[in-house]
Amino acid sequence: MADFDERQFDAAEARGRAILETEPRAVAARYDAETGRVVLDLANGCTYAFPTVLVEDLQGAATEALASVEVDGLGFNLHWPDLDVDLYVPALIAGVFGTKAWMTRELARRAGQVTSEAKAAAARANGTKGGRPRRAV
Repeated sequence: MADFDERQFDAAEARGRAILETEPRAVAARYDAETGRVVLDLANGCTYAFPTVLVEDLQGAATEALASVEVDGLGFNLHWPDLDVDLYVPALIAGVFGTKAWMTRELARRAGQVTSEAKAAAARANGTKGGRPRRAV
């Protein structure tokens, strides 16, 4: 382990205090099976809820496993012992529900499912021209 001098220790301690004061932390967490959401009570008095279907590591998990959620790590972490899943509370609140690659795929998949009259009209117009043009190599 690296040796730290007093200055480095004091700086790390100051960063830790700042994080405790500024980053969102959970004081309680529960799974609401009726809505399919995890509900967090935060240290600042706010409540935050997110659907488990949006979270990479929680998709398809059983209700009993989701209900075993625990607050860990001074409120910065949620832990599901039955699933061996840990999620960082500030990231969840920022809308980060999985790895970067998974989030990119998931957002693209959801965007592709959106329908609108403009999208339908463009598809019809493309169809009259013989469909989507082939990509030039």
